[in-house]
Amino acid sequence: MARNRFFVEKIQPELYLEGEEFRHAHSVLRLREGSEVTLLDGSGAEYPAIVSRVERGRMLLHVLGEKPSDREPQTDVYLLVGALKGDKTELVVQKAAELGASKIGVFSSAYCAAFMSDNKAERLRRVSREAAKQCLRASAPGIESFDSLEKALKSADGYQNKLFACEFLEKSERGLQGLCGPTALVVGSEGGFSEAEFEAAKSLGFCGISLGKRILRAETAAISLLSVVMYELGELR
Repeated sequence: MARNRFFVEKIQPELYLEGEEFRHAHSVLRLREGSEVTLLDGSGAEYPAIVSRVERGRMLLHVLGEKPSDREPQTDVYLLVGALKGDKTELVVQKAAELGASKIGVFSSAYCAAFMSDNKAERLRRVSREAAKQCLRASAPGIESFDSLEKALKSADGYQNKLFACEFLEKSERGLQGLCGPTALVVGSEGGFSEAEFEAAKSLGFCGISLGKRILRAETAAISLLSVVMYELGELR
């Protein structure tokens, strides 16, 4: 399996690698004619290919075939996380992609001190793609942003399990043992959640989850809860 992996919009028998992916292939990896690569279109399949010609600003690739990936998660897991300060949201997106999240939502809430912008959202998409390539996934988690917690919570409608991590809960409202089926997780920003936000989540079918006696950093909480859930779903066994 070629570890030089690139996302493209559409697979064709022959296609050009251009833009950011070309620059990485040409200037960083120094790929030349005859180099083997793996192409990804986000469908969950992998496409072995070979560089047949390098031109100015692009390289022509010849696709050799198609095969399913065995690295993709079997269960849909949706991580919703409050926008974090600095580059902490990028850290969460990176680790969520590695752990097998299907998609990631970033939201603003009452005690959230950070904010999202189109540029930040695009940066998170790049982080997601790079993490997916690094861990040999065939698809990168999609990134969505929400300007309110309510919109974020409603985006998880239809998930079998809906878990809301809350720092002021003394104990979880349900256990995670034997968890199965599509699962949505919600973790707040550095400021956590208000009582009103927790009640709003419960009205939409979310169960409160405690992460133990110690107060975790927001990024630690998101990565830890996702890790436990992926283990219980059988993705880390």
